[in-house]
Amino acid sequence: MGLTALVIAGTADLFAGLLLDQMEDYLLTITGMMVLIYSAIGMRGNIFGAMGSRIGTAMNIGTFEMSLKRGTVLRANFDSAIALTLVMSIAMGVTTWAVALLFFGGKADVWGLVFISTVGGFLAGLIVLGFNILIAYAGSKRGWDVDNISAPLIAAIGDIVTMPMIFLSTWVFFKMDELSFGDELVMFLSAAIVILTAVDVAVLLVRKTSKRNFSGEAKRIFKQSLPVLMVCLVFEIGAGVVIQDEQESLIAYSVLMIMLPAFLNQGNALSGMLTSRLSSAIHLGTLRAKWSPRGASNDFLMIYICAMITFLYIGIISYGACILFNGSSNISFVDSLAIIMVAGFLATTILSLLSYYVAIAATKFGLDPDDHSIPITSSVMDLLGSMVLVGVIALFI
Repeated sequence: MGLTALVIAGTADLFAGLLLDQMEDYLLTITGMMVLIYSAIGMRGNIFGAMGSRIGTAMNIGTFEMSLKRGTVLRANFDSAIALTLVMSIAMGVTTWAVALLFFGGKADVWGLVFISTVGGFLAGLIVLGFNILIAYAGSKRGWDVDNISAPLIAAIGDIVTMPMIFLSTWVFFKMDELSFGDELVMFLSAAIVILTAVDVAVLLVRKTSKRNFSGEAKRIFKQSLPVLMVCLVFEIGAGVVIQDEQESLIAYSVLMIMLPAFLNQGNALSGMLTSRLSSAIHLGTLRAKWSPRGASNDFLMIYICAMITFLYIGIISYGACILFNGSSNISFVDSLAIIMVAGFLATTILSLLSYYVAIAATKFGLDPDDHSIPITSSVMDLLGSMVLVGVIALFI
């Protein structure tokens, strides 16, 4: 089931790569756009991947109820995901603006980046949230192990919907910028979004709770997740900077641009799948929180097998898509396949050890692995995965 989900995710990510390949004008016009895109994609996976992991754990321990009534696990995850999406989208816009000025010297517009980030991020978040609930519903009805399917599918859905939503919000931004009062309109709308976000968070934090149900769970998730996500944002921005720095090479070699979202998403999906399984095992008591990873050897083997199959598949379909839509490729099929397989093997080794030790460390410090493992491993893997891929590309090109 997990391998099937990964293959579906890899196929879906192909469309994200093709759309990114068509966004060349926006990438070249707005300084830091590549940073914003990849931090936004990563943050969708962090927020909703963790949500999927919590739902999977709730199913395994018998506390999940397919209801959005206040006091249920699903409602708590719904409310916290909306609040976290808005807050982190604003943070991404501001951080991207600062990074663009510091590292790339462009004339970035802070209000414009906040508008693009929050509108695109919120629209994408609503869609991913809907799919997360759909996966939970299907899993509860069919008795699926959600830990095996939520991470790859949510990561893929996040890639697919985040890219076009960012594209849409950027298009709207440019249309407003053409108006005589465009700058003022963008500033007003962005400020309104910030105010509404502050109100939403305030309501979430002051809402009355009861110990008899999960009404306080949304507040707990938000308070525990926000600091972690802020740290994760540093890694996501770092990954975006690495990719932005190689933007000219990626644009020159279309197959690499098409392959990039799928490669990074598979790293997120594999680490999310592994950390979800480890988190559930720790909650159920079938995995002891020891520094030696011997108890997770079967999970590691499963991840390696899934990784090699899916990275091979991604390499083949990415090259085929490049030939189909662009007519040719500047690098050979063998070189493109070698790049993704070598980078994939290195990334899988890193993510396996990282996922295990982050889950164990969270448990040792008395934290919930469901809230911390996926955001941390996904963000670190975005940075390390992009560095690995860029390094391997340099060896072959």
